[in-house]
Amino acid sequence: MIELPEIRFSVFHSIIVAVLLLSWLHQIYFYSRYLTVILRLKKAERKGKVNYASSYPPVSVVICARDETDLLAKMLPLVLQQDYPQFEVIVVNNGASEETDNLLRAFKKTNPHLKSTFVPQGTTNLSTKKLALSLGIKAASHDWLLFTDADCMPQSNTWIQSMARNFVNGTEIVLGYGPYQLKQGWLSRIITYDTLFTALKYLSFAKAGKPFMGVGRNMAYNKTVYVRNNGFTSNLHLQSGEDDLFVNRASNRINTRVECSPDSITVAEPVASLRAWLYQKQRHLYVVAHYSTRSKLSISFEPVTRFLFYGTMIVSLIVFALYYHWIFLLLPVLIAIIRYAVQVIVINTSSGVFSERRYFLDLIFFDLYLPLVSLYLKLFGKLRKKVRYSP
Repeated sequence: MIELPEIRFSVFHSIIVAVLLLSWLHQIYFYSRYLTVILRLKKAERKGKVNYASSYPPVSVVICARDETDLLAKMLPLVLQQDYPQFEVIVVNNGASEETDNLLRAFKKTNPHLKSTFVPQGTTNLSTKKLALSLGIKAASHDWLLFTDADCMPQSNTWIQSMARNFVNGTEIVLGYGPYQLKQGWLSRIITYDTLFTALKYLSFAKAGKPFMGVGRNMAYNKTVYVRNNGFTSNLHLQSGEDDLFVNRASNRINTRVECSPDSITVAEPVASLRAWLYQKQRHLYVVAHYSTRSKLSISFEPVTRFLFYGTMIVSLIVFALYYHWIFLLLPVLIAIIRYAVQVIVINTSSGVFSERRYFLDLIFFDLYLPLVSLYLKLFGKLRKKVRYSP
């Protein structure tokens, strides 16, 4: 038997241990309650507890293309050849590209359900992406609108069908998953993990009745909710936000559903450099500042408890090593192992649903690195309200 000396924690040490345990409990709760959304949804599907539409309404697929002729040439056939009863595809030429126009004319010869429009040259709108989407929506013949980008490849010919099965009575917005293509190297691992973790958050919060964002790479909504919210009018002063800010304003616990099946995903081409990825994240963080107060509070709590967990874990290790019996070091070590095990199981099982890569030791690095990157960009990023950038 190991005899322990009498333990009398100081007030400071007691606070450290209490914060460590509370932050750890919230982290475990967050992963098990929220980030398991895909796993719980699949289980509910197997039990027949998910209500899907019995018929498929006509759908207008809206794609904005900005000087992406080569990518559009690869993805457009995958959209045009979807297995769906009635749909049209509307491509908005947002770059005044003659090559894009020529490509669309060639596709139209054999695809009568393909339509196109364009953003006029010389347009001075702060965000031509919002204008392009507005033009695409205006040209749409059908009430249900499905959105993706010119660099996004549907992973099956039932992409539209998978999203449309959620068009049940009362639903106005459907959020899908749009990961990035897997490539070699650390940058690709960082991007794919960050995208997966972000998607698990916004899909899980939406499933829990607290939707706060969506991504234009893969989401749908109907014209009714678009008109009722006056389109993108409320954020025309911003250069982004045509997807996540619209969802943040227009979604609620009743009108929003999520779709997580492997057939429903669209895979995009990732940026090629760390600088480009940081710029992409900075743009997103700039838009997050305009979320509703409720949304900002909801999504900020997890990073705060994560920082508290790591900080108090390190301090408690030092305190126990210096002032108490070595056996007390097992407490922070044990709860850190439990949290890591929960992370590995939840993240990798969810990633496996989409046949994506697994994360093990690098998960610890990303867990610390990504919030630090976000914090740095918020505090020292160069992007400001008056800085213009291309959509």
